[in-house]
Amino acid sequence: MSEQQMPLTYEGVLELFRQTDLRMDRMAKETEQRMQETDRRMQETDRRMQETDRRMKETARKISALGSRIGEIVENMIGGDIIFQFQELGYEVTSYYRNRIFGEIGTIAQGEIDLILEDGDVAILIEVKTTLKTEDVVEHVKRLEKYRRHVDERASDGRKFIGAVAGAVVEPNVAQFAQAQGMYVIVQSGRAVEIIPPPEGFVPKKW
Repeated sequence: MSEQQMPLTYEGVLELFRQTDLRMDRMAKETEQRMQETDRRMQETDRRMQETDRRMKETARKISALGSRIGEIVENMIGGDIIFQFQELGYEVTSYYRNRIFGEIGTIAQGEIDLILEDGDVAILIEVKTTLKTEDVVEHVKRLEKYRRHVDERASDGRKFIGAVAGAVVEPNVAQFAQAQGMYVIVQSGRAVEIIPPPEGFVPKKW
């Protein structure tokens, strides 16, 4: 026997309406809470996007300032007596080039030399940093080897390349490391620049 269906009374109808109202009210509140949470998350996302945009602009500003600083160091090197200093070391520097790009654009063969001092059969390739680090020296060694390959692919003119690194800030251990790689080290001194005296027995490496 199935359970006997209870007759629908007036009070029963009112209870159904009351229960429905309660459920709808609860659903409305839950929906409102979800909408508030969604709005909060959207505001948080917007805040994070604004913070990301601010950081990107700040990074771009620093990069721009860094580029200006490196350019300033290069200008000081050219405007100062760095050419004369190299001439005193026996290099007959007659010309220079800034920001020399070499290799096929967009390939691993591409590279850039901040400053090149020409001396007939010898060229001094200089990498400039605001703060020179050991890894910058290592990268310049690779850059010199890459430039050597680039030149050899086009003409075997017998030219030799000597490396040098420069910086507004160069720690003694970094300078010693660079010199151990056979490179000259140039530091900013006041408004001019100077070559750090190489250690006794120093012989510049030729690429």
